[in-house]
Amino acid sequence: MQNVTEIGYNAKVEGGVILTRLDAAVNWCRKNSLWPMPMGLACCAIELMGTAASRFDISRFGAEVMRFSPRQSDVMIVAGTVTYKMALAVQRLYQQMAEPKWVIAMGACASTGGMYRSYAVLQGVDRILPVDVYVSGCPPRPEALLDALVKLQQKIISEPAWPRLRRAA
Repeated sequence: MQNVTEIGYNAKVEGGVILTRLDAAVNWCRKNSLWPMPMGLACCAIELMGTAASRFDISRFGAEVMRFSPRQSDVMIVAGTVTYKMALAVQRLYQQMAEPKWVIAMGACASTGGMYRSYAVLQGVDRILPVDVYVSGCPPRPEALLDALVKLQQKIISEPAWPRLRRAA
């Protein structure tokens, strides 16, 4: 019965039938089937790879399908230093992702530019992409990335499943 309460919006079980709102069911499906696209640009990518290993097992959260195509993924994990030369490619890949899409900035370099205060390093990926969850650390541990994934899932479950349609008055 734990999954019924995760759906939210006062879901009820009556005679083996679950009653809930459609957007709650859609968000529950989205939350449990995230397909991340790893953008491993520096040392944080090694920790990102570690989350898929058996010790940390990202598949427990429904995100084991790492896709390297933007058209098949909905979560971009930017792990590492983003240079200005690479920024346009990262932005182009983000634009090719289908809606809804989310971004996780993993590590100090992806979040703020890290220790690199030079003309070549972008001082935070949030200057070119809308970041949903930040992961701190240099490099962050795989547990921190899993925590960020759980925070992203909580965000997904609470947002509307589709934009509300407005009627012209």
